Amino acid sequence: MTLDQLRPRIQSLLDPWVRLADAAGLSPNGVSLVAFLLAVAAGGAFALGGPAIDPPVGGQALWYVLGAVCVGLNGWLDVVDGALARAQDVASEAGDVLDHVLDRYADLVIIAGFAAGVGRYDLGLAAVTGVLMTSYLGTQAQAVGVGRVYAGMLGRADRLALSGLVGLLAAVVSGTLFGLTVVGWLLVFFAVVGHVTALQRFLEIWEALD
Repeated sequence: MTLDQLRPRIQSLLDPWVRLADAAGLSPNGVSLVAFLLAVAAGGAFALGGPAIDPPVGGQALWYVLGAVCVGLNGWLDVVDGALARAQDVASEAGDVLDHVLDRYADLVIIAGFAAGVGRYDLGLAAVTGVLMTSYLGTQAQAVGVGRVYAGMLGRADRLALSGLVGLLAAVVSGTLFGLTVVGWLLVFFAVVGHVTALQRFLEIWEALD
């Protein structure tokens, strides 16, 4: 089970954030945009914190911590925007499309930041394809009438949680294992498990339509 499936169980934690966003006059689309900007900040921080930056930017560990915090906030606000839409009774297909588009760009910029920071664009490309195929098949299920699919080993919530944890770990661990830093291994994991998850979702959709 992925963390995406836990969303219905955290409503009580969302309520204060929903009330705060509503009091601040934010719309669900506004919250989605703030979440995306935090993802951009995370990607930039991961790029600046990586060992591939030469000459090094001061406080590299701090950049990784900052990136991890921004990833965490991005993930949380990605849940808040939907709850806010329901609270304000403004949920719409247009808002759902905007949310999905910004989420995909957020995924791209976070992974790109990791890859740029360690100078492994090949691993970044492999990770991005796995992530995008996973997300594509999740939403494609809706398009063919199966309903949103969150099945598989690695959902978006899982990726964000791992990105945040690895960002914090990278702030204190600078060594390599078989030539890869902890960030490099995260990209490998996203690439391999992302494609496995995409296959799992494909099979679930296929069985539902067969």
